[in-house]
Amino acid sequence: MIRLRAAQWETVRREAEAAYPAECCGLLLGREEQITAVIPAANLRACEGNDMFEVDPQVRFEVERGARAGGDRLIGHYHSHPDHPAQPSATDRAMAFEPNLIWLIVPVAGGSAGEPRAFRLCGEDVEELVVEIFPE
Repeated sequence: MIRLRAAQWETVRREAEAAYPAECCGLLLGREEQITAVIPAANLRACEGNDMFEVDPQVRFEVERGARAGGDRLIGHYHSHPDHPAQPSATDRAMAFEPNLIWLIVPVAGGSAGEPRAFRLCGEDVEELVVEIFPE
């Protein structure tokens, strides 16, 4: 399970809709299963099509450095799937180099975000996690 606040979900939803028809992406900080911060990042591969993403490595470096000081850690990332379901694509599976990270995927159909789903990926193995969105 992963838990995120409604305001955090709203940030991800807005980012996904604004990036459409490209994929959006960002990082998830947290403790255990609780997301404590959602950090939007530019998709470095947005101009290559609408089926891939790459978080700027400098953003990740800065986020991880700051997280250590505050007690949080990088627990995953999010990205959108424009006009595709919220399930790991072949590209996602090929890029899953860190099996401990959560992949929060948001489907965006015609510019409107749907319900997010979360996964842990390790090669062909996929574990789906329950996503709980709760009020502030």
